[in-house]
Amino acid sequence: MQLIDGKEIARQIKAEIAEEVALIKSKGGKIPHLAAILVGHDGGSETYVAHKVKACEECGFKSTLVRFEDTVSEEELLNKIEELNNDTDIDGFIVQLPLPGHISEQKIIEAIDYRKDVDGFHPINVGRMSIGLPCFVSATPAGIMELLKRYDIDTAGKHCVVLGRSNIVGKPVATLMMQKANPGNATVTVCHSRSNNLKEMCLQADIIIAALGHPNFLKADMVKKGVVVIDVGTTRVPSDKTKSGFKLTGDVFFEEVAPLCSYITPVPGGVGPMTIVSLMKNTLLASKKEIYIY
Repeated sequence: MQLIDGKEIARQIKAEIAEEVALIKSKGGKIPHLAAILVGHDGGSETYVAHKVKACEECGFKSTLVRFEDTVSEEELLNKIEELNNDTDIDGFIVQLPLPGHISEQKIIEAIDYRKDVDGFHPINVGRMSIGLPCFVSATPAGIMELLKRYDIDTAGKHCVVLGRSNIVGKPVATLMMQKANPGNATVTVCHSRSNNLKEMCLQADIIIAALGHPNFLKADMVKKGVVVIDVGTTRVPSDKTKSGFKLTGDVFFEEVAPLCSYITPVPGGVGPMTIVSLMKNTLLASKKEIYIY
C-alpha cells in the first residue's frame, strides 16, 4: 500500500507556480490577482478562505478578501460580483460557498464572468469540460486528476466507481475520468443514495473515488485487493483525542481499507491540499489568458 501524499504534491506545484510568477514579474508582466468573497462567519468557510489567502502568498499572487455579513442582500452581492467582473486587475475570483438561505447560489454562480470563474462552477465551464474543451475545471476534481497523474496511476480501461453525484465533485470527476486523456479513458460508474447493489459495484472497481460526505462509509468488505482509493470526504466528527474536540474524517474507513489498497489518500493531507493548489493553477491560467481571450 502506498499513501498518496497530497501535501507534498501541493507543495511541489506551489513551488512551480511561484517560480513561474517570479519569471513573469522579472519580465515586467502582470502578477496574478485572486479575489474571494466571504459571506458570514461560518467556521469552515473562514478556514478555507484563510488557506486560499495563504496559498496566494506562497505562489506570489496578489489577493483580495471581500467580506459581507450574512444579512447581505442578494442584490448587494450581485452588484459586488459585477464590480469584480469589470475590474481589469482581478484575474479570477470565487464566492465561498455555502451562502445564506435567502441567496440563490445558482444565481450567484451564473453572475460570475466565466472567464474569471476560477472555481469552475459556471455552466459554460462545466459544459466545455463535458465535451473536452479548454476551461477552468473545478478545483477538487482537477486536484484528483493531478494526483493520479503525478503518481503515474494507470486509469485507461480501468473500472472507476464514483461514490456521489454532486455538481462540485461527483459529476465532474466522473466526466474527467471518462475523457480521452491521461488520466482518463476509464469505464465509469456513478453510485449515489438511490443506487442498488452498491457494495457489488464497489467490489468490481479498480479505482474508487469516494465523495459522499458520509464518514467511514467505505469499509473493507466493499473493496477488492489492489484497489486505488481516493477519499474526498472531510466531515468533522467528535473526538476526545484532539484539543478542538473533533477530527476530520473521510468517507473511507481508513484503518480497514488501507491494507487492501495499492494506493490511497489520507484524510487530512490527501485531496484537500490539492483543491487549493488547483485554484491557484486556475488563477495563473486566468492571469495569462491561456484559456479565454478577452
